[in-house]
Amino acid sequence: MMLIFGSLNLDLVARVPRLPAPGETLSGTSFKALPGGKGANQALAAQRAGAEVAMVGAVGDDAFATPALAGLVAAGVDVAAVKVVPGPTGVALIHIDANGENAITVVAGANALAQAAHIDAKRWADTSTLLLQLEVPLPEVMAAAGAARARGIRVVLNAAPMQPLPSALLEAIDVLIVNEHEAAALAAALAIPADLNALADALAQRLAIAVVLTLGAQGAMVAAQGMRLHARPPPIAVIDSTGAGDALAGALTAALDRGAPWPQALVEAVAAGTLACGDVGAQSALASGATIAAFAPQVELVTATSLPA
Repeated sequence: MMLIFGSLNLDLVARVPRLPAPGETLSGTSFKALPGGKGANQALAAQRAGAEVAMVGAVGDDAFATPALAGLVAAGVDVAAVKVVPGPTGVALIHIDANGENAITVVAGANALAQAAHIDAKRWADTSTLLLQLEVPLPEVMAAAGAARARGIRVVLNAAPMQPLPSALLEAIDVLIVNEHEAAALAAALAIPADLNALADALAQRLAIAVVLTLGAQGAMVAAQGMRLHARPPPIAVIDSTGAGDALAGALTAALDRGAPWPQALVEAVAAGTLACGDVGAQSALASGATIAAFAPQVELVTATSLPA
């Protein structure tokens, strides 16, 4: 079973012709309230990709809690370890422009009270892979990673939103997923050159882990087990890129959890991330395992000697 320890939000999504400038008021074209949060998005992405998934986190005792959990509950994700705590459920305020680009403000709410201690011994015993992000308190992320490492459980960290990462956390993980900006910030902290053509290799070698670098429309690459692979999707019409990185992380981890080799896992992950750009909302656009498998042959996989500029 996959265990996801992370955030649950209600996403308040406004469509706008373009992203507003500071101090500017724009008229939007539509509004939706949709379930989100990086933890919940990745849990649902993994479940839809075929994994058996349990979610651990926290929601508030307000009216937003039920809709924030709705997507997970409908998909059959185990939410028994999601705690209800006093105060508001986490929210994300999202603007999406006509090109599918977004600007997001996240208010943690109940996510600030999520605890690794909510993972009981039986749930640990059933877990083969732990997936983490950084929208819940860093000490709790570290506690969960350390507990999983001590039990021989694979630990995957999507280091988003980026913040300084203690060496103890980096030493407790097996797979690191970062985008270009997050990778550059981590490279600066570790005094590693930020050139994309060497960055993933350097991080993988320095940390002795697999490093997955997401590249937006150019797909993703992985440096792992002495190889560097690049999976590149075909061009698509982007409706909403919100949650595409979460789709990739969830599908990648689901593939690794079932024992898929890195080339297959990377292709499926890029297929899932690409498909997630085809609809509005971080969770409503997440693809099923069958849809991912049907789209995957369109993803080009190459041994990466260089990356796009």
